[in-house]
Amino acid sequence: MSDWLGIVWLVLLLAGNAFFVAAEFAVISARRSQIEPLAEQGKASAKTALFAMEHATLMLATTQLGITVCSLLILNVSEPAIHHLLEGPLHLTGLPEEATGTIAFIITLLLVSFLHVVLGEMVPKNISFSMPDRAVLMLATPLVGIARVFRFVIVALNATANGVLRLFRVEPKSEAASAFTLDEVSTIVAQSTKEGVLSDRTGTLSAAFEFTTKTVAEVAVPLSSLVSLPADATPADVERAVAKHGFSRYVVLDAEGQPAGYVHLKDVIDLDDDEFDEPIPAKRIRHLPSLFEKTELEDALASMRKSGAHLARSFTEQGATTGVLFLEDIIEELVGEVQDATRR
Repeated sequence: MSDWLGIVWLVLLLAGNAFFVAAEFAVISARRSQIEPLAEQGKASAKTALFAMEHATLMLATTQLGITVCSLLILNVSEPAIHHLLEGPLHLTGLPEEATGTIAFIITLLLVSFLHVVLGEMVPKNISFSMPDRAVLMLATPLVGIARVFRFVIVALNATANGVLRLFRVEPKSEAASAFTLDEVSTIVAQSTKEGVLSDRTGTLSAAFEFTTKTVAEVAVPLSSLVSLPADATPADVERAVAKHGFSRYVVLDAEGQPAGYVHLKDVIDLDDDEFDEPIPAKRIRHLPSLFEKTELEDALASMRKSGAHLARSFTEQGATTGVLFLEDIIEELVGEVQDATRR
């Protein structure tokens, strides 16, 4: 092989090495949330990219094999060619043949190493880090094609690597991580807000993270602060309470002064005039579900939505009632203050 053909091979092998490096970092850095919508729209490259991300270990085995082969060929094919091209000019300096051979080898090693590290490793790596989503769309298709051509070799290498991991009691994963914990998402939002790429002027996002850590006890209204009605309350009492306080819902206490249910203004407003001074019919009083005071708000909200109740009784481990939880107060933890339409 001629020396100049060796230079051509050097360029091609550096490009091949750069491709595998870029593909490796693209597969592990791309965000699934950005690729899935494109795949759902029918974009073929996005579907292939998702396949690569879901089979990350096989793709990484492919890239590592490609990088290794390219690196070895650069040393074995291109290095001798550059070495030989340098020896000619160095002989003209009059240096001994042993010295020119050594100098040519050192220059060749430094030059090839520089090109390999910079053009074959660092540049493609930084490109993939800078635009991972675009990179994975461009590089996943040829990478998956190479993986299928050399499937038996790659599967064997990957199985061997997984076997070594299991010897150390490490369970290998095949898919790139695309999920985040609550703390990680909170950190992402905080950093994005700090960098100016995300606006949270109302504090809704921050409230959502705090919401998931709060319990029923922190939001429930204590019995001492509760505006309630006695067990023998009449629709007229409800009407007067609405006129005085403006709330549309009122807890009804039993004979012992404990929350037994609740009534909404619309539950009694359609009663006949002769029923207004009679106790509220039992069928008009709504059921008041119970929630343990240490229940997380997220679970409490789900429970109340399932039952259709707007209020719930909170209780301790001993069963004692501590207060009443209002659906409105739960929502306020997420979106800020919510005003009752009739509140004074």
